[in-house]
Amino acid sequence: MKEKIVSSFKKIIDYIASKLNEINIREILILAIPFIFMHLFIFIMGLKVSYNYFDWLTPVLFSFTWIILFLGISLSVKSKVGKVFYVLFNIVFVILFLVQGVYYSTMSNFFDFSMMSAASEGAPYIMNSIKACNPLVYVGFVLVIISVFVGLKFFPKKEKSDYKWLSTVFLLFLFLHIITPLTLGRANTELTWSSWRNARNIYNTYNDINKAIKVSGFYEFTIRNFYITYLKSEEAITEEDIEFLQGAFKGETPKKNAYTGLLKDKNLIIVQLEGMDDWILSKETTPTIYKMRNEAVNFKNHYSFYNGGGSTFNSEFVINTGFITPFSYNRNAYTFNKNSFPYSLANLLKEQGYSVNAFHMNSGEFYSRTVNYINWGYDNYYGLSDMIKYDDSSYELDRELILEEEYSDLMFPDGKFFDYIITYSGHFPFTTSKAVCKMLIDIDKEEGLIDEEEKVVMSEEECVYRQNKETDYMFELLLKKLEEKNLLNNTVIVVVTDHYLYTLEDLTILDKYKETSNNLINHTPFFIWSKNLKHYEVNKVTSQINILPTILNMFGLYSDKSLYIGEDAMSRDYKGIAFFSDYSWYDGNVYVDGGEVTNGKTISDDDLENTNYVVNYLTRKNDLTLKYNYFNR
Repeated sequence: MKEKIVSSFKKIIDYIASKLNEINIREILILAIPFIFMHLFIFIMGLKVSYNYFDWLTPVLFSFTWIILFLGISLSVKSKVGKVFYVLFNIVFVILFLVQGVYYSTMSNFFDFSMMSAASEGAPYIMNSIKACNPLVYVGFVLVIISVFVGLKFFPKKEKSDYKWLSTVFLLFLFLHIITPLTLGRANTELTWSSWRNARNIYNTYNDINKAIKVSGFYEFTIRNFYITYLKSEEAITEEDIEFLQGAFKGETPKKNAYTGLLKDKNLIIVQLEGMDDWILSKETTPTIYKMRNEAVNFKNHYSFYNGGGSTFNSEFVINTGFITPFSYNRNAYTFNKNSFPYSLANLLKEQGYSVNAFHMNSGEFYSRTVNYINWGYDNYYGLSDMIKYDDSSYELDRELILEEEYSDLMFPDGKFFDYIITYSGHFPFTTSKAVCKMLIDIDKEEGLIDEEEKVVMSEEECVYRQNKETDYMFELLLKKLEEKNLLNNTVIVVVTDHYLYTLEDLTILDKYKETSNNLINHTPFFIWSKNLKHYEVNKVTSQINILPTILNMFGLYSDKSLYIGEDAMSRDYKGIAFFSDYSWYDGNVYVDGGEVTNGKTISDDDLENTNYVVNYLTRKNDLTLKYNYFNR
């Protein structure tokens, strides 16, 4: 048996070698030129994608693999038929090359077949896009067309088809196509915040088009994207899951309360704070934010979700959509940008005539924010580092979000607006030797607050306070600008922290300020401020899942409480609960872990069983909704 396998393998090798001897390499290269041109032009365009993974080998291997198939098919049959195949392959990809070139020149994003569903909406803008297209795209188009005609002139004559050689080409193609993805490395088996950077993750999910085309090349991207969009079957939903979801989204009109519609038609600004833990927010460190909280509706028992899949973006996801990173399977929140979220905050406010935009210092490629925010219904995601060219890293200072006028003016368009602002200055590292803390010390020296010759040594905790003081300064500037534009009295500011300060190197610092032995460590600030809101302390336990329904109720837009997994925290019916990724939960009375009370007061067996059921019900509702893209069905 072994001898037969070796003999068969030797025959295949001998056959391939004999056929290769018959091939005119010069002719093959001439025929390949149009495909090579298209690959190169798309690859060069993709270099502008600010994704810090650069690999020329994998996209070249993919394109080489597909070119082998295209030319192999064309050269394995009679010349007349082969020319037809050759022309057809080129026509298809030349058209797609133009589409990609025009679309990327206009949108700074590559074309995705799923966008075909919205083709009618973009039709009126086609001519403008064609006129605005980068001229190099048309140069590439002309070069490709010329090279196709040259290829036809050098197309080898062939009187009959060679199906044995055709089957060999297919086998070679399959072999190369199987091994090429291995050059991307391994995908993450567990959630990590930086999974979006992993090239194999990007290839497997294909949820970020710009990154996908960068790691795949033009031809692999086109075919794989077509397959995923039109041919790949979605995971079949079971009858049991259908029945469950239909019951979960049966429609339930919420009861009105004293806050219903109180803020209707006001401008809305949500400021998501980077790691500003509850112990940092104080009169001394953050006087502006501290004053605002003491004038606001303040949610005293608020908790943020934390897991290893990117806690900052997890908060962005739940605040905007009302759903959380799944507990029962490994998917990062930023991988759901193919899902439909018609009841997101941005979409509902856009229906009311609001301009909706997001602002952060970081590039839109980070966490695939540009893709995600557009998917949630935002008009734009504005990355400060994308728009304004800095000679240093001062864009990491939160003050720049307001002081950079070209940028901050975008926050205040004519008419009603909703801004989602994400701060950064409270981000680690907390050290005087680099990053934000060092920049702030240098600024303090320039302003005479510190002796210029003095060597400043701060502890990690002291750097935390100094960096968060910078965020407070941004609030001071924001309020001042709103007042200058006569917008302060008609604007609501929601302030929420993304996660507790788990990024400290010395986590024992936290022991001085908060519970650290369980998930109650996730206690963070959340308040809603507006000039006409009376100060009120909400004692009920809340988490990020309550933020969206609570805002919607105050803006008079909370019409169906079954559309989310959280509830309006101001409702009389809301009992108050926060649950975490290990299914532990806290209701202000007891902390339950593993289904059992581990600390707190007493609770009846019935209440314990009922709340355990509610936690499992809500997490199942959340996970199945995202898994099956329920709102798109």
